[in-house]
Amino acid sequence: MAETGASPLPTTPRAHSPIFRAEHFVWLTARVLEQRLFAHHFLHGGADAVETALDAYRNQDGGYGHALEPDLRGPVSQPLHTSHALRVLDAIGRCGGQRVERVCRYLTSVSTADGALPAVHPSQRGYPAAPFVPIVDDPPSDLLATGPVVGLLHRNEVWHAWLFRATDFCWQAVESLARSHPYEIQAAVTFLDSAADRRRAEAAADRLGRMVREQRLAVLDPQRPEAFPVAPGYAPGEHHFPHDYAKTPRSVARAWFTDEEMTRSLDFLEGEQHEDGGWPIRWRQWAPGTALEARPMVTIEALRTLRAYGRCIG
Repeated sequence: MAETGASPLPTTPRAHSPIFRAEHFVWLTARVLEQRLFAHHFLHGGADAVETALDAYRNQDGGYGHALEPDLRGPVSQPLHTSHALRVLDAIGRCGGQRVERVCRYLTSVSTADGALPAVHPSQRGYPAAPFVPIVDDPPSDLLATGPVVGLLHRNEVWHAWLFRATDFCWQAVESLARSHPYEIQAAVTFLDSAADRRRAEAAADRLGRMVREQRLAVLDPQRPEAFPVAPGYAPGEHHFPHDYAKTPRSVARAWFTDEEMTRSLDFLEGEQHEDGGWPIRWRQWAPGTALEARPMVTIEALRTLRAYGRCIG
């Protein structure tokens, strides 16, 4: 091809920005739901399109299934899928009305004897699931499943009979924790961030923050991850950082970390973006498809956290 003599167009800063690189990654790899979530959060996309995509995962019983949470495959409704759906609805301002009334009926139907949620309902048996997800006939109540659901419903001022006993369970579980692990602490934070009794929530959060530091459940120096042991049962390198607990500056978990520790954590998060534009997953990868589906979710969450702390994402 003959040269025209024209100078090449300059590369704009946006072409190197985290959001531009992540957008390419999302269009290349993400499910329709995450594509529309990305558009909603960063490209002025509408909430209707997100809700339409989410509806594909909803079942007649009011719960959600169909591998909405990638580590549980198959069509059946599960508490973890339904918790994921509530996070999506909360993110787009649609966590209310008849859609949530149906969700609460489903939650009631699968609750344990003390009114809380199991991590995995036995209906999952027979469908593929991550090997680290136990499936038992009579599963116990689990803060990991119940805390985020109760917290999100309280945040959106949902009132339903199911919430009374489930809330009591969360208080008892959070206030009695002696040893824990990062995902359980994250579930407790989601509950405490929206609990109505703010004085009680702040006292419980203060105790959990001391536990996180004493048990070294957060990597406070990303340059020395070996100084912070991975929780039993977690994958090698499955560390958690301050930003994983305090996803926004308004979270009760923000007080657990100094400004310097949070700055290092956010610097590390920024630096984790891969060449392909996406962020990595740190938990155990047990099937190729699940890892591919999860990375766009983690990428959207990383960008939202950076933006919440005022970091420039483009």
